[in-house]
Amino acid sequence: MATYKKRGGKPKKTREEKIEQKSSTAKFFGKLDYGAKVIQDWIARNRNPIFIVIGVIVVGALGYLAYDSFVIQPKQEEATKEMSQPLDFFSQALQTEPGPEQDTLFIKSLNGSGGYGLLDIIDNYSGTDAANIAQYSAGMSYLKLGEYEKAIEHLDEFSGKDEFFPAVAKGAIGDAYTENGQHKEALKYYEQAAEVRENKYTTPKYLLKAAITAINLEEFDKAEKHLKRIKDEYEDSAEAEKATVYFGIVKHN
Repeated sequence: MATYKKRGGKPKKTREEKIEQKSSTAKFFGKLDYGAKVIQDWIARNRNPIFIVIGVIVVGALGYLAYDSFVIQPKQEEATKEMSQPLDFFSQALQTEPGPEQDTLFIKSLNGSGGYGLLDIIDNYSGTDAANIAQYSAGMSYLKLGEYEKAIEHLDEFSGKDEFFPAVAKGAIGDAYTENGQHKEALKYYEQAAEVRENKYTTPKYLLKAAITAINLEEFDKAEKHLKRIKDEYEDSAEAEKATVYFGIVKHN
């Protein structure tokens, strides 16, 4: 009877090769067993310190949860309630024409009127979202009132994560420095405002302010760079048309 050899078939291992393979496998698992034994021995020797560390982690986690539940959250809720009146004054002020009436509303928002003001929220509810919003609102109030150092102080403490407020806060600091005659500092913050959250609203606005400030400082190369970016990346913005005018100024210097 004819027989045939399967193509691609593996040759059978010799008895010596099987013994060698078993020996290698045994050595491999032996190393694993030894490694496991080393770890077990180490745990046995360090059982108390390990349990102490685990205990500290668990206690810390429980402590944080308890602190968040019994301190932070109630504080947050209380601060939110107290914020109602000062934010109402602040909102009214923003909708009022500049003048004595607007100034009075900003002052009421800062100091309160029969209740907490923004400054009280900042002092009494540090670490809460309400205090953070109060920093922004207080900074903007002081900016409108012409108290630029205080505006910078509060706006610099504000931390925002949304699309617009971080840029507006940086830009407002730039405005405060501009009003204070500190144009180099103003330029730095306008540039930061343009970069912190890139979008078609705040970015061209603060690039233009940075360009104008750079022109005033006679830093024409920097001004040209900001204006070119407006033209290239934000050609549909309101600032693009103004950028063309300032390009003419830059080219003649």
